Amino acid sequence: MSEAKIHFFSNEPIVALLGNPNCGKTALFNLLTGSRQKVANYSGVTVERKEGRLTFEGGKHIRILDLPGAYSLYPRSLDERVTCNVLLGRAEGEKRPDLVLCILSAMNLRRNLRLVLAAKRLGLPCIVVLNMLDIAQRQGLQIDTDALSKELGLPVLTSVGIEANGADAIKFHLAQLDWRDLSALRTGTSDATLENVASHIAHTETDNVQVQRILQNLHLDQIIPDRLSDRLDSVLLHPVMGPIILAGLLFFIFQAVFSWAALPMDWIKTAIEYLGTQLAEFLPNNWIRSLLINGVLAGLGGVVIFLPQILILFFFILLLEESGYLPRAAYLLDRIMGSVGLSGRSFIPLLSSFACAIPGIMATRSISNARDRLVTILIAPMMTCSARLPVYALLISAFIPEQKIWAGIDLQGLVLFLLYLAGIFGAMGVAWILKRFTSEQLRMNALMMELPSYHIPRLGNLAISLWQRAEIFLRRVGGIILIMTISLWVLSSFPLPPEGASGAPIQYSIAGMLGQALAHVFSPIGFNWQISIALVPGMAAREVVVSSLATVYALSSSGVDAAEALVPLISASWSLATALSLLAWFVFAPQCLSTIAAVKRETGGWKIPIIMLSYLFGLAYLAAFLTYQTACYFGLA
Repeated sequence: MSEAKIHFFSNEPIVALLGNPNCGKTALFNLLTGSRQKVANYSGVTVERKEGRLTFEGGKHIRILDLPGAYSLYPRSLDERVTCNVLLGRAEGEKRPDLVLCILSAMNLRRNLRLVLAAKRLGLPCIVVLNMLDIAQRQGLQIDTDALSKELGLPVLTSVGIEANGADAIKFHLAQLDWRDLSALRTGTSDATLENVASHIAHTETDNVQVQRILQNLHLDQIIPDRLSDRLDSVLLHPVMGPIILAGLLFFIFQAVFSWAALPMDWIKTAIEYLGTQLAEFLPNNWIRSLLINGVLAGLGGVVIFLPQILILFFFILLLEESGYLPRAAYLLDRIMGSVGLSGRSFIPLLSSFACAIPGIMATRSISNARDRLVTILIAPMMTCSARLPVYALLISAFIPEQKIWAGIDLQGLVLFLLYLAGIFGAMGVAWILKRFTSEQLRMNALMMELPSYHIPRLGNLAISLWQRAEIFLRRVGGIILIMTISLWVLSSFPLPPEGASGAPIQYSIAGMLGQALAHVFSPIGFNWQISIALVPGMAAREVVVSSLATVYALSSSGVDAAEALVPLISASWSLATALSLLAWFVFAPQCLSTIAAVKRETGGWKIPIIMLSYLFGLAYLAAFLTYQTACYFGLA
């Protein structure tokens, strides 16, 4: 597996940021480069090295690489191997860094210092950056940076990654360096080799002794407890209350997705309908009018209306990331995931898959066990990604009454919560089946992960991340969704119907004929020809199904320009059994080619993607068939 290629190929000096997970490395990267990268409190977020530029007065540049967090330079996972390959000059198309900034958390010197000692042995020029010094001082921890510099034989700078000027000392120091001669910052040998197991063990024992000596000399060998985090963990990690709180929190989030988004969704709906009305009055009744109203506006508007729900969901996920709660959730779920043959370490990639399966699949590089990583990749697409949310929201809004059922619980939010649970339980079921085919020795994989201190989420980071999510979503709307919508309009509009045709023109088009053919395959699960058409472009991205349905029904409405909402159209023409069947289909169906490409890239071949496609389509058809036939049995057809 090769790392992401670097974009700036030049002779500019290269500075690599090296550190343990949760040391604030990515926050410093943002301050140094001005780039807006994702900041989170768990291992596995930075699964590829990221690059930016630091520009000094006079126009001089240096390249900054944000390497994946690592505990050791003896790699045990793919993300640690990425870090090692960069430091050793083995990354494709990249030279070794000219300088390494070793980022230390002032709250956890005992572990962080081991990585500094390992970096020194590589013979690269190093500077130590002591981060989170403000938190350490608030907890009564006084660190003598001059003494630490003397013990390590390296310069020690201080930083506060969450403050706007928190990296000024680093910028000033880098500006003063003579980049032609950094030998004064090099303390090890120039032999760049990966350690074997024996030398790694020997060095680890030596480093442990040296770290203990350094801490004793600095009077830092006593562990100072984080009392606030300990008090919170006594409740949030309680064996009984902890899971209850986690379930209640997730339930609240899905309730909020519907209840909080209602007003902004109404605003967007009103704006789309108004724009459609204005276009209908302004344009003559020709193909351009049909393309803009029944194609572009109906298709894109049917997707954009769900942006508020997506942003609300991401807001809560980012809030949990920023606060430091997510690793606790992984700890709470470790026993449950262990029952199906996984460890809690798989929780974070799977949780990332609720946003999008692609970064979730990439985040599996932090899983050192090869079997666990492969199983996590196979079940990641079953997590309900944000692209499924428009489909779920459309069908729930059309067929589930908007009412409170008990204690203010919204029925639509409850159904959405149950759909998310269906994906989770389906994934756990697949993992349990795969467990049956794995030897007992390979399945013994205890969870060991760091629980960072709790933090008050910074509104600035939340706002930047939400803006990035909105940009990504709207870019997809203006990119692949627009292309697929226009393509579907063309296929649904040509050829023109013959003379004397009584049906809607789309029925005589290429798309109409394709839909009629596919309807024979999907009729046992209740899908009509309009749904069958929409599933085809939906392979590009799941949310394209919504825009495709809007376009198909706009062109099926006997010449009426559909600035009308999609919800009343499908609620009037579908049965509840069909809607439930389509929901069941989307719980499992792999409706995203980008995800399949990511799996192919991560596994190095087509075998695993083909297996994934086969079993997910099989599960989707089976689930939809059972749902539809059961619903018909109870008279819901």
